[in-house]
Order: sequence, then structure tokens, then C-alpha cells
Amino acid sequence: MNIHESAEDYLESIYMESLKRGVVRSIDIANALGYSKPSVSVAMKQLEENGYITRDEDRFLHLTDKGMEIALRMYERHQTLAACLMKMGVSEENAYRDACKIEHDLSDESFGRIREYAKIFLEKE
Repeated sequence: MNIHESAEDYLESIYMESLKRGVVRSIDIANALGYSKPSVSVAMKQLEENGYITRDEDRFLHLTDKGMEIALRMYERHQTLAACLMKMGVSEENAYRDACKIEHDLSDESFGRIREYAKIFLEKE
């Protein structure tokens, strides 16, 4: 699955906003990520053309199975990495910001090991 980092961020953001709001529009993603509405509109068009999202008649965004797979992968990485960083004493704000940077570049092998390790020390809480 070869997709650009920005697309991964958009898909993860659509997923996270849908957890909060139930339904998501492009403006919600622009606000969540701090991007301009035109930039988000262009990105949503590309994600739709590539089969990662659909838009219904009310212009609500929906992840396709392909888009959901990537969104969940990024969300799991983000949450796990942030939890590990916070456990090591990093502030919540920095942990989530840094996790967002790390989640895209970390190999599946390394993340798998971090996830295994995190289960051990996070379950002890």
C-alpha cells in the first residue's frame, strides 16, 4: 500500500473526526488539520478519485474499505506511539505531535515490536 504521508493524515483525520462527530465534511477536516478549505477540497477530490473516500449527496465524507484500512493503521500507530511517549514522560501535547511524525516513517517490523512492548508496560497501569 503506497500512499503519501499527507493522504494518510487526511484519512486518519476523517476517521478521528467521524468518531467525534458521526458525520464529517471537508470543512471539519480543514479545521482539524489547520489547512485551507481549498487545499482540503483538492485533497478530498484526489482521495475520492483514488477510491479512498466517497461523498454522499449531502457532501459528507465516508471512508471506503481501502481508505478505512489506512486510517485504522495510522490511528493505531498514532495512539500506540503517543501512549509510549507519554509513559516515558513526554507531555501529552508533544507525544501526540511527535507520534504523528513518527507513524509515517516507522517500518512495520519496528512498529510491531513497539506494539508488543507497549502491551506489556501499558497493561501494568
